[in-house]
Amino acid sequence: MPKNSIEFLLTGRYALFTDPITRIGGEKTSYHLPTYEALKGVCKSIYWKPTLIWYIDKVRVINPIRTQTKGVKPMLYSPTKKKLNDLTYYTYLHDVAYQVQAHFEWNMHRPELAADRIDGKHYSIAQRMVDKGGRQDIFLGTRECQGYVEPCEFGSGHGSYDDIDELSYGTMFHSYAYPDETGIDELHARLWQPTMRYGVIEFIQPSDDLVEDANNGLPNRFIREMTAKAFELDDNMLSVSKTQETL
Repeated sequence: MPKNSIEFLLTGRYALFTDPITRIGGEKTSYHLPTYEALKGVCKSIYWKPTLIWYIDKVRVINPIRTQTKGVKPMLYSPTKKKLNDLTYYTYLHDVAYQVQAHFEWNMHRPELAADRIDGKHYSIAQRMVDKGGRQDIFLGTRECQGYVEPCEFGSGHGSYDDIDELSYGTMFHSYAYPDETGIDELHARLWQPTMRYGVIEFIQPSDDLVEDANNGLPNRFIREMTAKAFELDDNMLSVSKTQETL
């Protein structure tokens, strides 16, 4: 395995990889598959520094895809700032397990952190964090869905969809294109149409060029203007830029 790659088993009792279309009425329904952005968030919870960017190579679905609908009471905020409870239904994935393969690359849009690009250092820390179950809490799409991480060999063991040659899905959310990863002060959402082959989904790798992404099967939508947070490296310690703190 390359010296910038990790493999891990991701499990949880519930998962909610939200389909944005179902959020218009306040209700949420999970995609049947984990999104690229959700798995990237898991990798960042395992280990992350602004020096690097995580890329998800592929995910393998281990457990059967099951859904469970639950009534919830989310908090609403009225124009009078009075806290109110609403009643709605969320459809979760139940009893999920995935094998994930991911790797990191240096974030070239952060030249101020070039001194932190040390071969072997970040890989060793990432491997230790996988062994320990992550540096931060692991979530499967949303805060109420706790996840758990442990080391594994990708492709090992039996998966529920190992014998199914192909399952195609429609247009789904892929990931966000953040300013610190693209070099432009805009936030974009990438879309794609995944296909699961023998239980494995191989992700299209995003780049820092949105036009190139669109040509490679990742069309994007502009969301809003956004600026990247600035960091400083002093004595091998990262801190938020003092210039930005005063803005």
